[in-house]
Amino acid sequence: MTGVIAGARFVVFSLGPMDKRETILVFDSGLGGLTVYREIAAARPNADFIYVADDAAFPYGAMAEPALVTRVVALIGELIAAHRPDLVVIACNTASTIVLPDLRRQFSVPFVGTVPAIKPACASSITKRVSVLGTEATVAREYTRALIRDYAQDCQVTLVGAKKLAGYAEAELAGAPVSDAALYAEIAPCFRDDGAHTDTVVLACTHYPLLIDRLRRLAPWPVNFLDPAPAIARRVSDLLGPASPSGRAGTTRAVFTSGRPPAAALARFGIAAAAAAATKAG
Repeated sequence: MTGVIAGARFVVFSLGPMDKRETILVFDSGLGGLTVYREIAAARPNADFIYVADDAAFPYGAMAEPALVTRVVALIGELIAAHRPDLVVIACNTASTIVLPDLRRQFSVPFVGTVPAIKPACASSITKRVSVLGTEATVAREYTRALIRDYAQDCQVTLVGAKKLAGYAEAELAGAPVSDAALYAEIAPCFRDDGAHTDTVVLACTHYPLLIDRLRRLAPWPVNFLDPAPAIARRVSDLLGPASPSGRAGTTRAVFTSGRPPAAALARFGIAAAAAAATKAG
């Protein structure tokens, strides 16, 4: 069964029937937010999840900011009305840095965003050389530069805008990996050697942890790749309080605005095909 949200068709995949319990909505432009979903689900195994991929508009970095704000605010509004989540996670750096203030003004539900982990990266760096690897939109944002001004301290921070890396991560999960040379071309500017090596790379896009094994193998020397997902899961628990003691495992629904859910990719995260549901945009 298919439906329409924000003018786009969607199909839902599910682990099973959902009773009304703690419900967490995880939102991304594609599959990268699955890395965040996995971490939160491990911390809150009895919660029910709605995973929403606005893949009809992927990648968000290619969209003008006013259009992105309009689209995401409308889509999140429809999803909140349909599913009544207790909390919404914006598991996308681009959407978080651009749309999150509007979402918090419009809706009373708590939001957890995804922002570059510059503060912990700079605090833990030994060589004081940190790179921030993100989409071109994320690294260009004044928000990101403000984080550097506030938290870099004595670290030298290199901003690296990767034009194709999020798409490469989606291809990897779809079983069509790009070559090592293509992947390395995207990450090479992260590795500075000016007498002190870069020792920390902030993964400022939730898609990038999908490539973590290859990133580690291709790095010219060992670095600490900072995945934002564990910190996001901790923040969710801070806001929602202790996890439910219920013995029944939670359920997950996955919504794809393109109407083309990638069954094999979802299966890698424990989300199996089941009956679809539909919601019509108002």
